[in-house]
Amino acid sequence: MLDDFKEFALGGNVVDMAVGIVIGAAFGTIVTSLVSDIIMPPIGLLLGGVDFSNIYTVLKEGSSPAPYVSLQAAADAGAITINWGSFINTLISFLIVAAAIFVVVRALNKMRKNSDTADTPSDEVVLLGEIRDLLKNNRL
Repeated sequence: MLDDFKEFALGGNVVDMAVGIVIGAAFGTIVTSLVSDIIMPPIGLLLGGVDFSNIYTVLKEGSSPAPYVSLQAAADAGAITINWGSFINTLISFLIVAAAIFVVVRALNKMRKNSDTADTPSDEVVLLGEIRDLLKNNRL
């Protein structure tokens, strides 16, 4: 049983999966920065200077009354909020990651399909093989 666990833990698939998880986490932080630092500021500027990280709805005021200057001020006052802007940022991040994964998986499937068809001999190759076998057996 210990040998089976060693084979599993040190096998290529587990190592590949671990590398994929680490790269995926790093990619996620890059996409988060891309969305919050590169994509959303111009969109906010086009929409009249809206800072998406500060779009929220106050459900219940905190120790000091609303309105709050920022989401952080609302949080500091103990207000209960729905953070729409953070959700929009996260949604855009998800769409970018999903699109990137789609492109990678599609490319892998295409490569796999090409390698599968390369392993399958064409009809002409099969026919030539049959002719060769008949010639070997002097049946033709």
